[in-house]
Amino acid sequence: MAVNPQQRYLEIQIQTATPEKLVTMLYDGAIRFMSQAKLHIQNADFEQANNSLIRAQDIFTELRATLNMDAGEIAANLDALYEFMINTLVEANIKKDQSKIDDVIGLVTDLRDTWNQATSGFVRQDSPSGDRLSIVEAGR
Repeated sequence: MAVNPQQRYLEIQIQTATPEKLVTMLYDGAIRFMSQAKLHIQNADFEQANNSLIRAQDIFTELRATLNMDAGEIAANLDALYEFMINTLVEANIKKDQSKIDDVIGLVTDLRDTWNQATSGFVRQDSPSGDRLSIVEAGR
């Protein structure tokens, strides 16, 4: 069976990405699926709109599942935000309401940009213990 080069490239990107980059990729994927859903709604292709919105919801569900709730208030706030986004997309899907999708796209875009800004000033270094990370300011 022939392997789709684009699919293989994406698989390699995912397999070699840092956890920080994977979060960015998930945010970008959610934005892409929500944008597709809006186009499908405009074209009255409600089945494809539903599929795209469900894929975006799945991303937020995965992000919720990977939160370290022992991290405190930030994790709890992100969990509540992801839950809000999922619920808003469910409502948008039921009502075919593009403005609700736009609201979530705005939130995710801001979250992605903040995440990128927060992680761009740091260099990831694997610690001697193997699975833990040590974050060191770049340029030090």
